[in-house]
Amino acid sequence: MKTCTKCGALEIIIEKKHSGQRLCHECFIQGTQEKVLKDIRKYKLVDKGDKVLVALSGGKDSVMVLDILNSLYERNIIDLAAVTIDEGIKGYRHDGVRIAADHANRLGIEHRVVTFEEHFDTTLDDIMALPSQRGACTYCGVFRRWILNRAARDMGASKIATGHNLDDETQAILMNYLEGNIENLTRIGAKSHPHSDKFTVKIKPLREIPEREVALYVVARDLEVHFAGCPYSHDSFRSEIGEFIKHLSKDHPTIMYSTLRGFDKMKPALKKEFSKNFSREASLGECTKCGEPAAHDLCRACVFCKELKEL
Repeated sequence: MKTCTKCGALEIIIEKKHSGQRLCHECFIQGTQEKVLKDIRKYKLVDKGDKVLVALSGGKDSVMVLDILNSLYERNIIDLAAVTIDEGIKGYRHDGVRIAADHANRLGIEHRVVTFEEHFDTTLDDIMALPSQRGACTYCGVFRRWILNRAARDMGASKIATGHNLDDETQAILMNYLEGNIENLTRIGAKSHPHSDKFTVKIKPLREIPEREVALYVVARDLEVHFAGCPYSHDSFRSEIGEFIKHLSKDHPTIMYSTLRGFDKMKPALKKEFSKNFSREASLGECTKCGEPAAHDLCRACVFCKELKEL
């Protein structure tokens, strides 16, 4: 009979193929929390006195980040706040916004809901109804980053925490490699290192936690989350890469970890070789329309808004 490899309990809720561990309910929760907190210390993701703004969608990843960072908040190591972005996706975002607000209220932390419509005078649904050549994820990614950077500044946050997990990170590595986007590759990591104070540092506490373990964690902790997937994500290149990696992982359970470890070893050499690409960020100006950081007259979000109005 299989038992928990940590405490010997009979009721097992997970068997980790990549490590051979079998864990019961309590040992899984405790072990996962310890792993994330260890990574936070290892990669120096937060400093005492930081105000961390969680990008809280109400989905499993962001709710787990909030839950674990709350343990640091309760010990007065960090201050904690959250922002939820409503992209304007009918029949999808409403539940996530409600769940995010409920968690923020439960923990007693500052929380704001910000919409695409109030900042960009449009919704993602409206954008996708136009004859644009860009995909939904392209618009969404640019607009979300713009909102997060502004919200962090407005709320006095020194760090932005996102819910990127191990699956997300290995997808990003493979996507950017296949697309030959070396500059983006050099930016992938547990913590961003912006060369300009116009950007708030971003951290990824769940970077080494597989997606399936994130899902199991929120269920084991009885945390309400929005499990529905974005209706636009299935058409993305990331989705194709994700399916490819999941297929490989069936027979090669350590493939995501080895991809991440190998990339982290190569990253310093990539940054050194392509260091010239970082000179632009250090000399960023301000967008003439919105005032956000921009390499040209307009930031990318404002360029997109201009293009959309011309369609």
